[in-house]
Formats: sequence, structure tokens, C-alpha cells
Amino acid sequence: MKYLIRRMKGLMFKSMHGMISCREFEDFILSYLDGELSEKQCKKFEFHMRLCRECRDYLAAYKRSMELNRAMFPRAETIPEDVPEDLIKAIIESKRV
Repeated sequence: MKYLIRRMKGLMFKSMHGMISCREFEDFILSYLDGELSEKQCKKFEFHMRLCRECRDYLAAYKRSMELNRAMFPRAETIPEDVPEDLIKAIIESKRV
């Protein structure tokens, strides 16, 4: 039921001018946190966040998990610059499933 409600909300948001869906919101989280979104994309992301409690909660949980990860593994190596971005995203996506 939650999935259906979220999907309907995402479709509603997508039909609004200048709005992104919940799925797109999830896709942009890493880029948002890394400051890699354009000003226009950032405004769309933040506008969606203001209207969607579930995505605000999701972002807060994502940030908490990153903080916990840093606290638990303070010496963890950063990802080398030459690792392709699509490989990183594919690995992250495979962890969600």
C-alpha cells in the first residue's frame, strides 16, 4: 500500500511543472549531498523535499547512515578519483535490492 501511495505521489509530482518525482529525488541524493547539482536542479530537489515528508525522512536517514558509517569506519579509504561514477552508482544500487 505504501508503495502505491508513493508511486501515485511521484506521478503527481512529475506532472507538476518544475517538480521531480520521488524516484528522481532518490537518484539525486548523492549529487545533492556532494554539491554537484546545478542551481536549477538543486532548487527542484529542495522544492520536492519541502513538499514530501517521505523524501525528507529518507534524506535524513541517508545522512544518518553516512554519519554512522564514518563513525564506525573512520579510516576507511575514500574512493579513488579514477573509479567510474556509473560503477559506484551500480554498486550502491545493488546494495538497495
